Amino acid sequence: MEVLEATPFLKRFDRALRSLLRSDVEFIQLIEDDLVYAGGKRVRPRLAYLASRALVEDGVPHEMKLAMAVELLHSATLLHDDLVDNAETRRGREAAYRKYGNAVSVLSGDYLLSRLLFLLAETGRMPLVHLFAEVARQLAEAEVLQFQVAALEEHRLDRYFRIIRGKTAALMQAATEGAAILADLPEDHPHRRALATFGEAYGLAFQMRDDYLDLMGDPDRLGKPVGGDVREGKLTLLLLRMLERAPAEVRPLLARRAGEAGDVERLRALARSTGAAEATVAAIAREVERAEAALADLPPSPAREELRSLARAELGRVR
Repeated sequence: MEVLEATPFLKRFDRALRSLLRSDVEFIQLIEDDLVYAGGKRVRPRLAYLASRALVEDGVPHEMKLAMAVELLHSATLLHDDLVDNAETRRGREAAYRKYGNAVSVLSGDYLLSRLLFLLAETGRMPLVHLFAEVARQLAEAEVLQFQVAALEEHRLDRYFRIIRGKTAALMQAATEGAAILADLPEDHPHRRALATFGEAYGLAFQMRDDYLDLMGDPDRLGKPVGGDVREGKLTLLLLRMLERAPAEVRPLLARRAGEAGDVERLRALARSTGAAEATVAAIAREVERAEAALADLPPSPAREELRSLARAELGRVR
């Protein structure tokens, strides 16, 4: 089967996004240039495009608006997250709030959300508005829950999965299920259910893979030191599995946020010796398998096979 190449669409996407975000307020334009156009893999727009083409060969109505909408919500949360997390950089550049101040950064995020609302209104699809409103709720709750978990030390698997479902998987599901909404498919239509399930499962696998590599990855390939989540006090699936298996050894390292020399290497060794690393890879594999299984309910197409390849790639990065 032929390969569906997303690059031409993504080039059109970049031009359309730049036009949509154009502002004569210099600070807004500078921030958007830094964040929206400074790299990024365009994972969410790619998902929207492939889901659209998996349903209709030439794409569903408002395909581009959906792709821009998911990217705008993602980018707005990055602006706000960097401020909340006190991040120093974003995509290799100084974080916006450090360059322009807290107020400008937050309000620029609000500007992105205003353009998102404009796009949703342009589609004329109220179910799509409902979908994005629900995703925004889940994103906000997941962010607050992450702080709650850290403050109250609620080191539980259900908390972790609610956080990554809200922070990552919900928006990826919106990218894929949104295409079905634009195709006017009802909630119980098998193609809509398939795309919703794929988006959620892929999103969970994506975030678990990212969390896993934050500790177990190669720093040279990642382009940053490993152990960032530990130093920020974030508990990932890998760390939770380690706590289950070797609490006496792991708790002191987490309590001091791996702040002493050799702590990160010790955690990496414990992840292997306790089997926590293997268990985490198995969890990623289960979500990849769930994503692939969902695709069976879609008709064969190059877009469907490209979605399958994206899911398999997440597992390939940790093996």
